[in-house]
Amino acid sequence: MDMSDAVIVKSSRLKSVVWNDFDRIKKGDTFVAVCRHCKKKLSGSSSSGTSHLRNHLIRCQRRASHGITQYITGREKRKEGTLAIANFNLDQDQKKDDALNLVNIKFEQDQLKDDTVNAGNNNFDQRRSRFDLARMIILHGYPMGMVDHVGFKVFVKNLQPLFELVSLNRVEADCIEIYEKEKQKMNEMLDKLPGKISLSADVWTAMGVAEYLCLTANYIDESWQLRRRILNFIMIDHSHTEDMLSEAIMTCLMDWDIDRKLFSMTLDCCSTSDNIAIRIGERLSQNRFLYCNGQLFDIRCAANVLHVMVHDALGAVSEIVNKIRESIRYIRSSQTVQAKFHDMAKEVGIQSQKCLFLDNPLRWNSTYSMLEIVLEFRDVFTLLQENDSAYTISLSDVEWERASAVTAYLKLFVEVTNVFTRSKYPTANIYFPELCDIKLQLIEWCKNSDEFISSMASRMRTKFDEYWGKCSLGLAVAAMLDPRFKMKLVEYYYPQIYGSTSAGRIDEVFEGVKALYNEHSICSPLASHDQGLAWQVGSGLLCLPSSSKDSRDRLMGFDKFLHRNVDFNILNWWKVHTPRYPVLSMMARNVLGIPMSKVPPELAFNNSGRVLDRDWSSLNPATVQALVCSQDWIRNELES
Repeated sequence: MDMSDAVIVKSSRLKSVVWNDFDRIKKGDTFVAVCRHCKKKLSGSSSSGTSHLRNHLIRCQRRASHGITQYITGREKRKEGTLAIANFNLDQDQKKDDALNLVNIKFEQDQLKDDTVNAGNNNFDQRRSRFDLARMIILHGYPMGMVDHVGFKVFVKNLQPLFELVSLNRVEADCIEIYEKEKQKMNEMLDKLPGKISLSADVWTAMGVAEYLCLTANYIDESWQLRRRILNFIMIDHSHTEDMLSEAIMTCLMDWDIDRKLFSMTLDCCSTSDNIAIRIGERLSQNRFLYCNGQLFDIRCAANVLHVMVHDALGAVSEIVNKIRESIRYIRSSQTVQAKFHDMAKEVGIQSQKCLFLDNPLRWNSTYSMLEIVLEFRDVFTLLQENDSAYTISLSDVEWERASAVTAYLKLFVEVTNVFTRSKYPTANIYFPELCDIKLQLIEWCKNSDEFISSMASRMRTKFDEYWGKCSLGLAVAAMLDPRFKMKLVEYYYPQIYGSTSAGRIDEVFEGVKALYNEHSICSPLASHDQGLAWQVGSGLLCLPSSSKDSRDRLMGFDKFLHRNVDFNILNWWKVHTPRYPVLSMMARNVLGIPMSKVPPELAFNNSGRVLDRDWSSLNPATVQALVCSQDWIRNELES
């Protein structure tokens, strides 16, 4: 548009603050709004409103850069405690085109001597806003240093000019204060719990060489909901001995006053865990805090033992896996090779629509998926080897067979891990049949005719048997407390696992259940009303409606032995039947709350452990504990 004879229109009717950044120009009968920053021309007609002008100012790069430069200049010149915001306009004419122009306004600290400031008809609460900021940092894991970011300061000042911007030290102190208040609430809640607490321990790595020990309480609350809450997040180092670690854990337990309420403790499968569990178990047994002389106290993480076996399996065939990766890279190296591979797949009659891909070595289920697809194209790789002299990374028949065997092992581990992670908070009763299946498969794998495979399976079986020796009683008791199964699930699996000695093993489980029941009955004033173990040994199973069977092939045998309802809510069942079985329900609350696996679903397939955020890693350990714990408590409170 030719603007040579255009004239600038000045009118008192232009009340919107948006016109501070535009010139309204008339050209004949047409009105144009010209941005003073970038000179862009937009409609200036009164019928067009101002929304399109405000939207332009939001996107106008020259205006944004100009404003930030002016703000930084003012910030550098101000004295301590004073914030000058220059040339920043706050456009709030969404209703009546009213505007608050923050130009050359200074906010002095002495203006906010009191926490509450009267702003027109509304009271502004400085302290409340400070703690809202601290809770936001805790909840979302933001870096504390964000309070020093220029963009954040501008945003807050334009949003609420009365808010006195805080320093990093101030927001850190506010976070600590929030932590102390939340900890008091957690203390009161733990004190009122109707049942016992099971503890799980994890090691997190921070940026650098630092490590943190995370202690988490697992329990079933008064409404029969399974809960997990982080209690402590304490820094440790490699020089800490088992004595020092066990003492640190005991100190945490006594600080929370829950040493007398501890039912079990879940650790990883390693020798260090053995010594820690023994030391803490002995301390608690001296005060007679543990049931059944601590037989159910020392629990190992089921997901961790699976990870250990997966690591062994993939480690044994690492060279084969690397060859497969190189083969995939070769196939994907050019479109010509890909087309040749595709044609060969058609030639050998493969109809699969799946595509070859490279795994993520940090997630072992990704490696399993890669191997599973590659094995479908085994004949194609063989044909490629015969017809492409450039392809020199071929696998021998023996290597293909070993890759196939390991993939079958991984498939079972993936299926079982998926069962463990199906629920955010899985109850202890779901683990027994899955781990029994693994034990039975390990027995079969050790019979493989290939000595390489059988020896690998034997190493895996040795590690699993160490786990089984510690945890089988707890797993069986948890399964027995499932009213769909009672002792029937144990009676189904143990003959397959133990053969001729199974009767004695089943008796051990039942005697353990009776001992646990007797100890719980001592603590229950309603024991005389409980129908007791008649629930378990009475005629037949408790009849529950069953609309479906488990779809997994590995339980087909047991489906014939006992119908299952996969949608069954065991905690709700015990909640309803507590008046009828007060002692057994007390047992169920304690046993079903044991964290048989302590790995969260999102990390179940990870080859690396938990890592602390980089920004939080730089803080002092006391602050890190306050942030991690209170973040967990606040998030769970919001979910509830």
